[in-house]
Amino acid sequence: MDFNVKKLASDAGVFFSRAMQFTEEKLGQAEKTELDAHFENLLARADSTKNWTEKILRQTEVLLQPNPSARVEEFLYEKLDRKVPSRVTNGELLAQYMTEAANDFGPGTPYGKTLIKVGETQRRLGAAERDFIHSASINFLTPLRNFLEGDWRTISKERRILQNRRLDLDACKARLKKAKAAEAKAAAVPDFQETRPRNYVLSASASALWSDEVEKAEHELRLTQTEFDRQAEVTRLLLEGISSTHVNHLRCLHEFVESQTNYYAQCYQYMLDLQKQLGRFSGTFVGNAESTSPPAAATSPPAVAAATLPAVPTIPVVPTIVGVPNTVAESVLNPNEVKPPASGTRKARVLYDYEAADSTELALLADEMITVYSLPGMDPDWLIGERGNQKGKVPVTYLELLS
Repeated sequence: MDFNVKKLASDAGVFFSRAMQFTEEKLGQAEKTELDAHFENLLARADSTKNWTEKILRQTEVLLQPNPSARVEEFLYEKLDRKVPSRVTNGELLAQYMTEAANDFGPGTPYGKTLIKVGETQRRLGAAERDFIHSASINFLTPLRNFLEGDWRTISKERRILQNRRLDLDACKARLKKAKAAEAKAAAVPDFQETRPRNYVLSASASALWSDEVEKAEHELRLTQTEFDRQAEVTRLLLEGISSTHVNHLRCLHEFVESQTNYYAQCYQYMLDLQKQLGRFSGTFVGNAESTSPPAAATSPPAVAAATLPAVPTIPVVPTIVGVPNTVAESVLNPNEVKPPASGTRKARVLYDYEAADSTELALLADEMITVYSLPGMDPDWLIGERGNQKGKVPVTYLELLS
């Protein structure tokens, strides 16, 4: 290889000079050029921006992908400039297992039907999570990474150059100071005791030599001062650009919040729809369960309902005869023909909107107040609700019972 010996020697000299200046500054043996207060504030602000951006970026990655192994895999794919393979979300995997279990247990059974309904909702939740992660990665994580890997690297590079320019400037100041001190000493203490012309000539030559050294040091100082001022201006412009970075990150943060809001709104709506479906479906499930349960268990009041709401006086149970309908039980469980108890009713606040599935149910609006009570033989997940002249069954999960 072809080496430039002069350049190599010059670079080595510059490096040695900077190392000496840096060491003397640390030991308090050399003066240091201080930057103005505004420049120092810009430096501190830039460092703070970089540190907090790194922390926010890492924690957001943990929020979007809690699995550390998956994060390492995505990092490797990104560094290799390869597309990250599609990964099934936890919700989608749960939906797959529920669907397979429903097919195994029988999709026509109450449990199988419920598994299918819940599995479908989990699939929709998983898809919404995938969309949210994709949106957050593009609109929020990518700008933060671009700042750390692009703008911040440029700022760090220019700051290192400025630091070197400052060390060169201070080294030139130190050399000029030493040269002036030596020149003054040579001019103030001539060798007058010696009468020989040779010593006088040597003294005059030393004074002229230090004068040349002072001029050379002043010239180098002017050059290094110009380079330092130019580099300081470049670095200052980059540091002032942190304000634009904050504006850009603020916009990205708004987009992240918007994506997160949409994601949670979708999840809430999916779960609300599932809750309504399960509320309607529970009546069918209870009916099937009562048809296969012993008569004694079917006629005993549920323990939960008895503990939370008072029941109307027990109506005598008529023995069930095959082929003969139990008219008394039917009349008790028909909300339109049931009279509320004289005492023991409670007020309840409706938590969510509910659309009645048939004429025996009562449609509900969120935040409205209704009167509720229980009946013997009713499914514990349902109550009788009254609102004015309207009456019907209402699901307990949609209510907040008030004392």
